[in-house]
Parts: sequence; C-alpha cells; structure tokens
Amino acid sequence: MKVEPYLFFNGQCEAAIAFYQEALGAELLMQMRMNESPEPPPPGMVPPGFEHKIMHASLRIGETQVMLSDGDSNTPASFKGFSLSLTAADAAQAESWFTALAKGGQVQMPLGKTFFSACFGMVVDRFGVGWMVIVPQ
Repeated sequence: MKVEPYLFFNGQCEAAIAFYQEALGAELLMQMRMNESPEPPPPGMVPPGFEHKIMHASLRIGETQVMLSDGDSNTPASFKGFSLSLTAADAAQAESWFTALAKGGQVQMPLGKTFFSACFGMVVDRFGVGWMVIVPQ
C-alpha cells in the first residue's frame, strides 16, 4: 500500500505546477483540464469560468507522486493540519529547496541545525502548502 497526497488549489493549480517544477524540479506526468474530460460532467458540476481549469494532474517530486487539481470554486484551498516533508541529501540541497519554497511564502522555522538533524526548517509556500525540509543525521 502507498499513500499519495492529492492537493486542491481552487483555481491556482496551473501556477502551483509551474512553481513546483521550478522550485523542486518536479516532473509533470499527466494533466487534464475540465473541458478535456472524455465524459462530459453532469450539468452544473463545473462552475462557470472553470472549464479550462485543471481537473487532474500528477507530478513526480523525487520518488513521490503528488496529485493536484483546481477542484471547484466552492472548495477553498485549505492545507491545514499537515506538511509535506522533503529529505535532502545535504545542506546545500536543503537550502536550495527551502529558499525556493519560501519565495512568496512564509518561513515558520528557519533552516538550521537541530538535535535531530544537521539541517531542518519549515516553510509554508505561496499556495499555503506546508513543507518540512530535512537532512537526515
């Protein structure tokens, strides 16, 4: 069994994909817009203005697949109660990822040495997704 995150960005999914590609080197595996669905959605399912938004996308970040969507305009993007964790090979890689994710976001705990890691920090990116960046001991 594996658990994979599925994030809903309420209209900002395309920008989020571009951001993660640049910040983390994410690879876009698949993307389908609402109007590209092989089956038409039930009437009223796609809100006005969301026809060209992303119905489903899949990114590979390192060895992990992250699924994404714009969702619908009635579901605000809410990423509270969890963080995604990135394990870096060394402090230089951790710094690069952390700095990229912090652009337009908010640092919750600056990257630095802790009792459990040579390099650890927490940041919320510009889309409200929490990230922990760590270099294992």
